[in-house]
Parts: sequence; C-alpha cells; structure tokens
Amino acid sequence: MHKIADFIMSKKFIPVFLALVAASFFIAFKSQGSNDNIDNPIERHQQILKNVGILLEEGHYSPRKIDDAFSKLVLDKFLKDLDAEKNIFIESDIKSFDQFKNVIDDEIHGRKIVSFYTINEVYLKRLNEVSQFYENMLLKPFDFTTNEMVEMDPEKRSWPASVSAREDFWRKRIKFLVLAKYVDSKDEQEKNKDKKDYKFKADSTIERESRENIKKMLDRMFSTRKSRETEEENFSTFVNAITGVMDPHTTYFPPVDLRSFNESMSGRFYGIGAQLREDDGKIKVGPLVTGGPAWKNGELKENDEIIKVGQGNSEPVDVTGYDVSEAVKIIRGSTKGSEVRLTVKKPDGTIKVISLIRDEIKLEDIFAKSAIINGVNKIGYINLPEFYADFERQDGARSGEDVAKEIQKLKDENIAGLILDLRGNGGGSLYDVVQMVGLFIDEGPVVQVKGRDEKVTILRDRQKGILYAGPLAVLVDETSASASEIFAAAIQDYKRGVILGSTSTFGKGTVQRNVPLTPVSNNNIFSSRDNTDLGTVKLTIQKFYRINGGTTQMNGVISDVIVPDRLEYLKFREKDNKYSLKWDEIPSLSYKPWISTYNNDSIINEAQREVNQNATFNQIKSDVNWLDKNADRAYSLNIIKYKEKLKEQKDIFKSIEKAYKLKDTLVVNNLLSDTAYINSAPDKIEKNKVWIKRVQEDIFVDEGVKVLNKMILQQNFAKKE
Repeated sequence: MHKIADFIMSKKFIPVFLALVAASFFIAFKSQGSNDNIDNPIERHQQILKNVGILLEEGHYSPRKIDDAFSKLVLDKFLKDLDAEKNIFIESDIKSFDQFKNVIDDEIHGRKIVSFYTINEVYLKRLNEVSQFYENMLLKPFDFTTNEMVEMDPEKRSWPASVSAREDFWRKRIKFLVLAKYVDSKDEQEKNKDKKDYKFKADSTIERESRENIKKMLDRMFSTRKSRETEEENFSTFVNAITGVMDPHTTYFPPVDLRSFNESMSGRFYGIGAQLREDDGKIKVGPLVTGGPAWKNGELKENDEIIKVGQGNSEPVDVTGYDVSEAVKIIRGSTKGSEVRLTVKKPDGTIKVISLIRDEIKLEDIFAKSAIINGVNKIGYINLPEFYADFERQDGARSGEDVAKEIQKLKDENIAGLILDLRGNGGGSLYDVVQMVGLFIDEGPVVQVKGRDEKVTILRDRQKGILYAGPLAVLVDETSASASEIFAAAIQDYKRGVILGSTSTFGKGTVQRNVPLTPVSNNNIFSSRDNTDLGTVKLTIQKFYRINGGTTQMNGVISDVIVPDRLEYLKFREKDNKYSLKWDEIPSLSYKPWISTYNNDSIINEAQREVNQNATFNQIKSDVNWLDKNADRAYSLNIIKYKEKLKEQKDIFKSIEKAYKLKDTLVVNNLLSDTAYINSAPDKIEKNKVWIKRVQEDIFVDEGVKVLNKMILQQNFAKKE
C-alpha cells in the first residue's frame, strides 16, 4: 500500500517534471556568489510565461491546444478576473483589447509580451479614475423614494458603454450600499430603543452616518486595491488566467504567495477557526475549522459578512472595505483566551454581534470521532472532516487507522449499524481512502488512476478480511470532494452501503502536483545556472476513475437517496465551472458487489419515497427553490420595495434554519471508552457538548438512522427465516 504514492506520478510526465526541477538541484552545489538572477521584470515575466507554457503543453493531464481559440479564452478570463464586477473598464477598452485575441498564445510560445502590459496600464488608469468620483456622490442625501433598480450581477450586465454610464452605475451601486446601511441601522435602533441609556438618532442623522460609513469603506477598498494591484500582482492574475483556462485546479503561485500558502498549512496558531474570503469589497466567512472557536460557538456561519471587529470591550473597528489579509490580522490575534467581538451581517440581512474566545487551532480537532445513537437500534456514528495524514512523523495521525480504531470501539459496544459522515470533507490522503474502503470490503479494486496517455493504475485493497460487515450509510454533500468522492463511489459501486445527501458531491476527480519554475538557458533547462525563484505551478497531472469505469470528475457521486440541501442553489460545484475537465469513462474493472441479507435497491426506493413525502424536507426544497429563482442581484433602490424583498429573504432563511433542526432530537451518547479522555480537560468537555448537541439535532443524521433501521429490520427478518 505504501507504494501508492509512487503511482501518482505519471511515467510520461516524469521527464518533463525532472527537466523543470533539475536546475533547482544544481543550485544546491553552485557557488553562493552567483549574480545570475533575472532582475529585469519583463525578462522574468517572459521566462515565467515560457515555462508555464512548457508545463501546460507537456505535463498537463488533458491540455487544451495553446492556439488562437485558447488565446481568446485567456483574454476573456483575464479581463473578468481583473474587473470581476464590470465597473472599472468601459466598452471601448474591451473592444480595443480585441487586438490580443489571437496574440496571447504566441506570447506564451516566446513572442514579446505586449497584451498584459497594455491591458494592465489601461486597468490601473481606469481604477484611478473610478477612485476619484465617489466622494462627490456621498456629499448629499440620496432620495430613496424614486423607483430605480441596480443590477449587481456582472453576468447580466455588459461593460459600461461610456465613462458617464460607468459613473451612473457607480452612483446606483453607492446608493444601494447607503440604502442597505441605512435600513440596517434603523432596524438596529428599533431593537435597542427601549434599552436604558440608548441614544435615539433622527433619521437624517442615521442617513448621514450611513453615507459617512460607506465613504470610509470605499476609501479603504480603493486604497487597498491601489496598493495591492501592482504590476507584479496583476501579472500573477494574468498567468492564473492562462492556467485556469486549462482547468480550475491548475494554479500559479508566485514566490511570496507560495510561502504564505505553505505557512498556512504548517499547523498551529491562535484564532477563531474560520477562513475568510473577499466578495466585492466585502469580507465573507468561508469554511469553519471543525472544533475551532467559531465552530463551537455555532453562531458564525459560512457566507456571513464581517462588518466590524472589536477586541474585548474596546470600540470595534469597521472592516468593510478592508483587504482580507488585513482583517485576518485583526481577527486572529496572538493570545489564547482573548475575546474578539465580530459584528456580522447575515445573508438574510440581520445584524448580529458574536463574541468568540480565541484558541489554539489544533489538528486534533479534525480527527475522526464517534458516538452512539440510541433508538430502535444502537447505531454507530463517525464524523470524518478530512482524510488527514501526518507523513512527517512515523507515529503521526492517519485517518484510515483512526477510523479503524473508532469502528472497533463501536463494535465493542455492539452497534447494529454505522453512519460515516463525510459532509464537508474536501479530501486528503489517497492512501487512507484505499485503506478505509478496505475496512468494509474483502479485497478488490478501489479506484483507477489515469495519467496522460498512459496505462491505468489500479489501486486495490489487498488486506484480507473485513473489519465491519454490518449495515452502512454514508452522508455526503456538495462540499464532499476528491478523496471523499473516491470513498463514496467505491462503497456505491460495491453496493456496500447507501449514500445519502445532496444531488451530487463536488466533482473533483483530478490530481495535482506542485512543480517549481526555474529559468532556462537556450531552451535547455539543464544548462541553467540561475537561482531565481519564479514561483510554482500546481499542475493537474492525473484523473480518478471509479471501478465501474466512470470518472468522479465533473458529475461527482450522485446520492442513492437524495435529500434536499440548502446549498444547492449556490452552484459552486465542478460542473458549474466552464473550464472544468469533462466527465468520461474507461473500461470497468472486474469486482464482486457486496451480498447482503437486505435488499439495497428496495431500501433506497422506500427511503427516497419517504424523503419525497416528508413535510420538512419538502419545506427545505421549496425554500431552496425560492432562493434559486430569486438569487438574482437586481435590487430596488426604493426603500419600501427594498425592505419588502429583504423581509422575504429573511423569512426564507429563518424557515430553512428552523427546518434544519430536528424537532424530536436523537439520543446521542459518547462511547464508554472515550469518557476518560473527554473528562480530562474543561475545553474537551465543552467541545464534546457542542458536538453531541449538533449530532442530536441533525436532520440528515436522523435520515441516515432511518435508512439503517430499514436495513437492520430486513436483515433480522432474513435471519428468522
């Protein structure tokens, strides 16, 4: 099994990989007195582009031909990446850039770079123009009684036809921001008006303060953009437009970004355990770290917008318009146990202050853990946030081994069925996936790995015997990706268990490897004597295929029992990206489906009928469909109409939130063997309480229990016969 890592590198790719990294090995033995660096930015950019082209054409799993058609796609993507909201460039700029439609491919192949520098110069000029005129727009009150709309979705807008048209869009956009701020402030005042010593403000004062707050936000946003969007930064955006057209997971890291990326993966730090992202000048919450302060608190959710950050009782700092990296510095802090107070705006428009206590973010918080669900039958539950593997230490944690230990502990308590929860599991160690599938089957193929134009490598479970042979249900959602999809696909193909969840998993069925870029001399990288760091490309080199022959790429794994999910309308899966590699199939392997004492198909059909007839799930489905149909970003700037739509959205989000919490909670208990560990420290007791409560209220876990009870009932009936 430990040889699996050797299979990951395609044989045909190895010579290219070695050629591209060879110079870095020579560097270690050369004199430290070399002055061979590429100091000229233009020469360095030219070299980066050339090396990236070599990598993509010679090493990518399924490269698009770098020709005029490719050039057009890159130009389109670069312009959209630079000006995602279509509020910087004007239509004449875009038309003038048509001269580069058939040029970028030639520049990748060695022609002098002109496209990037021309576009970047115009972009920086236009950005400066836009940053000059918003102040005047905020000098006097807006009229919120007029009937006008603003379309904020760039996919539904063209670039402004003129400078004046661009200015009019910005007027509407700023008016919308002030309107939203004004309505939020009015709602906040209404909530607090009866509090002792509360200072009531006139509407005119709230409106003026709203304009002042938006001005501060825009000041920060433009200041950040001007300082951050340098020629070097925008060149990285240009290179990533090239790699991104190949596929969404092939990425260029300039040297500084790669160092930051590596540091972020290093392990422990003090913080709240939440990723942040930028969305049109707003700071939004991304995935939460399982077991972290934000996760334990339960109030901060993905897609919440962070408006202010306060340290303890200190006056909070308004961070709207901040760069994400700046906001992270304020939120993270450096002291365990210190308080950070986040003022957030929920997707439904409500404002909430959330108090969090910073803690050390530890790897152990994402380890596999289990519990017992008591009811008609005793059901085991294992949550696995990711397929982790500590390769650095011989005794390091491995998800495959840890899940095996949890299963054994559950078996010792005589469980009748098992739920494995892979929701939110973005993947990880391939070795551990194969090992984990082997816990549920008695030998056989698990996944096929195909490199560029070469034979398929089959990864197998070679361990005889089965650790757990009872009824199995696997929970997945749209964020279950990569390794999670390999596991779910294998369980589904063997008919070893039932997959429950959203319509499909994420759909990432590709393998990437980091390849460092180093300069070449006379088109021969082996003759390079340069120690310049040109960055790294995370390159897609292989593709995963199920044992039934279909890839997990694009389509993901379609659940056996589809349960309505609130994330469906967001459309962020692989199939929603036009540059994703396509679904295909290769020959199926020979494997023996699981033979059980229950009828998998009849159980799946019955469970799906019950889900379809379930009032709560139908309510979730109805609400999600409403969000899908009304997820546009066209807003009325009339305060009455704006508030009507806002109320509709709030009511829908409240309905979904309510539906997600199980009315008759499950009876969930810790394993007896875990009691001593949980009670060993106050923080462990607290974390456990939060985790147990979440499992108790989880409507999807409840559905998994129902499916397992059907399996157990059929199994027991068969035994009696």
